[in-house]
Amino acid sequence: MRIALFSLFTILFMSVTPALSATCGNGPGGYEAWKQSFIANSSSYGLKERVVKKALQGLTYNKKVVRLDRNQKSFKLSFKQFYAKRVNNAMIKRGQKLGKTYARIFNGIERKYGVPAPVILAIWGLETNYGSFSGNMSVLRSLATLAYDCRRSKFFTNELVNALMIVQRRDMTPAEMKGAWAGEIGQTQFLASSYMKYAVDWDRNGKRDLVRSIPDVLASTANYLQKHGWRRGQPWGPGTANYRVLKKWNKASVYVQTISVMAEKIGS
Repeated sequence: MRIALFSLFTILFMSVTPALSATCGNGPGGYEAWKQSFIANSSSYGLKERVVKKALQGLTYNKKVVRLDRNQKSFKLSFKQFYAKRVNNAMIKRGQKLGKTYARIFNGIERKYGVPAPVILAIWGLETNYGSFSGNMSVLRSLATLAYDCRRSKFFTNELVNALMIVQRRDMTPAEMKGAWAGEIGQTQFLASSYMKYAVDWDRNGKRDLVRSIPDVLASTANYLQKHGWRRGQPWGPGTANYRVLKKWNKASVYVQTISVMAEKIGS
């Protein structure tokens, strides 16, 4: 009888706490049930059930994504090793060339946000080699898998909800949402939550498109930094206020140092 009462209480509790109704897992076994529960509770996240159902339809558990999440080795390298692995002279020269190609856009962005072109170019180059490869994995499939996975379920559930908000707002279709394994979107690899907060429609076409619109990509990156405290006209090397802002972009010290050094070289 005690078990039956507990079960009844659990059902009632779950019915008023939608976010807890889907149980995470450490393997594919419970994924489909989790997904159906998530869809059923769409409204609790401010999402339309029909949008979520259509967006997640057919998405299966991705073992590769979970494996990659457990095996992140790049940030264990020293700065010298990381920089040598990720940056070369050709990237610096290409950044300088792109700075000239999009000079008018960069000038407008710096006037509004205070972030100079070399910093944005360094991030753009380091994240996706200036948009050459921003990932070809389904963002929604990756985020649904990681939201279900117990390791960082709360964090990735939030990212999944934000990604679905992007779809619901019609900025992008599910098919257009291709990215890196952890669900990063676009040419400077915004997480979906950052996309919702900081993406801007610089080209004024009615959509905030960080996959195909270079003006939107560059301006959104500057907006992110500005909103996190970027100080206009000040340096960005170690020990500066702007260096601390770069740490908001990526917590890995080798990554931040690489952005800083790369930006100096592009701007020289």
